[in-house]
Amino acid sequence: MDPKASGEEMRRRVLGSDHVDRATAASTDLDRGFQSWITDAIWGGIWTRERLDLRARSMITIAVLAALGHDELELHLRATENTGVTAEEVSEILLHVAAYAGAPAANKAFEMAKRVLGEEAR
Repeated sequence: MDPKASGEEMRRRVLGSDHVDRATAASTDLDRGFQSWITDAIWGGIWTRERLDLRARSMITIAVLAALGHDELELHLRATENTGVTAEEVSEILLHVAAYAGAPAANKAFEMAKRVLGEEAR
């Protein structure tokens, strides 16, 4: 399978077709190349590799995005329903982020996780 097709499939599997459809519809001439690159290189080239499963890649992505304080963390927290990562595991991931990336990064991520995961996090 070519990276574009496998990337599109993986992106939809993790983030959901609604998100991918919205992102695709919102792309313009300015970012269309960037959206294509994300699909091919990230989703088709990284997420489809066999050495780590979907759940492990999801947990790594959550940790990295939380450590860096990126807003895209919200998207990947929502994707946990597709990747099998539990709210309890998110809590452990963010505790690990606190130890290695600092309490402020983890605090921001915990706030987002409580909002996004809602009742699951209680």
